Amino acid sequence: MEKKSIHEIVSTVFKALTLAMGVAVVVLSCLGSLETQTAVTLLGIGLSCAGISMLDKR
Repeated sequence: MEKKSIHEIVSTVFKALTLAMGVAVVVLSCLGSLETQTAVTLLGIGLSCAGISMLDKR
């Protein structure tokens, strides 16, 4: 079994958070229980995670 470095794990977590925030906004919006300000905040967090993941390429 191959050990992953901390860098690879953190990168995977940021990518997963990006996907999770997008899915959460879509699902909560479909359920009708999401305010606009909350949606923008969640998408902002997801976009920040995507940006960090893309900037940290080695």
